[in-house]
This record gives sequence, structure tokens and C-alpha cells, in this order.
Amino acid sequence: MHKTIISTADAPQAIGTYSQAVKIGDTVYLSGQIGLDPASMELVQGVDTQIHQVFRNLRAVATAAGGSLADVVKLNIYLTDLSHFCRVNEIMAQYFSQPYPARAAVGVASLPRGAEVEADGVLVLG
Repeated sequence: MHKTIISTADAPQAIGTYSQAVKIGDTVYLSGQIGLDPASMELVQGVDTQIHQVFRNLRAVATAAGGSLADVVKLNIYLTDLSHFCRVNEIMAQYFSQPYPARAAVGVASLPRGAEVEADGVLVLG
């Protein structure tokens, strides 16, 4: 099994012991992204702004892997407050079109750096 590490300066650098993404064959595993601004590495403020930044970060890593958000087949969303679920849906529709990827939304107690939302995913190229 040959794995390729995907990295881009257009998304936040890893804040732990992980890669932005790992590609095996035509499958790319996108690590979790929170609403960090890639230039400053600071968390953007406000849940809507964080949701947008999460999807922009995922898009940047998908692009670096040779794909796009349209290639995402599975998406996991983690929320510290499930009352933001509807906002995730509304904002996600600005980044994804039908057919939408399979998805889970999970309520969690906390996220790194005090983030309110995180998302990871799997995309298939080709």
C-alpha cells in the first residue's frame, strides 16, 4: 500500500501529529478542519464564520489532492452545540450540490482551540 501525504499552505497547517490528508489510490482521507484562518492560524470568530472557514479549508485540501468538494463521498460534522445543525445545512449548500455526500453530524463536548465546528471527510478522485 502506497500512501501519499497531501499538504497545502492554503489550509491551516496541522496543529497535532497528523497530515492534512492522506491519499491511497484514488481515495483521499481529509483530516478534521476547524475554523482556523490558514494565514494567521487563529480561530475565526462566530459560528457562521467558522462553518464557512471549515468548508474553505476542506476545499483547499481537496484541491491540493487533485479533487474538489464535489468528489467528497463521506463527511463528518462535529458540533459543540447541535442547535447549529440547521446553519451547517444552510451553509453547506453553498459549497456542495446534489448529490450530496453521505454525512453524519455528531454533538461533542468540546473541540480543539475552542472551535464550535469541525469536519473531516473522504473523497474519491476520478
